[in-house]
Amino acid sequence: MRSSGGKRNGDIMTKAGYVYLMANRRRGKTYLGVTSHLVQRAYQHRNKLIDGYSKEHDCTLLVWFEAHDDIQHDDIQDARAREWKLKKWRREWKLALVEEHNPEWRDLFDDIACPQGSASSAEHGDEAEP
Repeated sequence: MRSSGGKRNGDIMTKAGYVYLMANRRRGKTYLGVTSHLVQRAYQHRNKLIDGYSKEHDCTLLVWFEAHDDIQHDDIQDARAREWKLKKWRREWKLALVEEHNPEWRDLFDDIACPQGSASSAEHGDEAEP
């Protein structure tokens, strides 16, 4: 039986995995996590539906994520291994990782929740055509 979100590689089931960082503000408190459903998990953090550190420290901005979706590997396990490595990193290294990929510390939720082309032009600052 094929599970939701899984991919079949021969007879091996794989599941995409994501490592992500939520923050409360630029260079503020951060929360590092792993999930197989990034949009759903980021939504839960944004709306404070998950009890714990991220809720207590208002970590509602998705500021960095890394996808592990290579069909040749057990992706969620790869993502978990990466999360454990990153959890051992110094705080400054994690902040540098965010700033390397997202220097403005922009909330990336809309980038992943709305496929390109589905958001209205007005949301992107484009003028409407006559």
